Amino acid sequence: MLVSRPVAEGIRAGTVTQAFRRWDAPRVKVGGTQLTSAGVIRFDACREVRDPDRLTERDAKRAGLKDLAALRRALGPRTRKPSARGGHGGDRIYRVTLSWVGEDPRISLRDSIPDADELAGIDRRLARLDARRTGPWTREILTWIRDNPRVVSRELAALRGVELLPMKADIRRLKALGLTISHEVGYELSPRGAAYLAWLESPAASPRTDRSGPDGPAHHPVRRPRPGSR
Repeated sequence: MLVSRPVAEGIRAGTVTQAFRRWDAPRVKVGGTQLTSAGVIRFDACREVRDPDRLTERDAKRAGLKDLAALRRALGPRTRKPSARGGHGGDRIYRVTLSWVGEDPRISLRDSIPDADELAGIDRRLARLDARRTGPWTREILTWIRDNPRVVSRELAALRGVELLPMKADIRRLKALGLTISHEVGYELSPRGAAYLAWLESPAASPRTDRSGPDGPAHHPVRRPRPGSR
């Protein structure tokens, strides 16, 4: 379920305790959790709203909206194609009760410096990510982020000749391993990511097949950002 940053922050603060969505059937699992920009939230309940006309100003406030009119606009008849994640994907209205569980576990992970065993484990995880039809990509992206912190991601997409959104999904996979930090514009390596990349470039790293080409270890050119691209 998509949760905006202001709503996620409200859930964390306890001022937002519910959300309303248009679905054909519930799309969250009661008791399940989801990682948001403000930490981990839990879905405590999900019930269909049988009579939307009985929604109140209090319901709107608890959903992080300005007033009941804003809630009614948000729940108006769907005007776009059904979405698996958004709030306009069905003809029924559901009330989802929410609570905050805790901090994003990646925050503590990204600040931890891996030992030799952990470095090897990270390398095995990235080897699995690299083993796809289009070829290795993890080291190239990590190197570029290290050398171009907080630079808009479309620069990297243009350099690599790939579509922006799939590439950003790849970077989220690296973030899930605690290797990168996302900013409003661009990214930077976390302490964990910097330690891994330093190890990767050292003699201590054990070679793996997908890291090397016919002429030896792969080299990943880095383009400096253009002025004004930050």
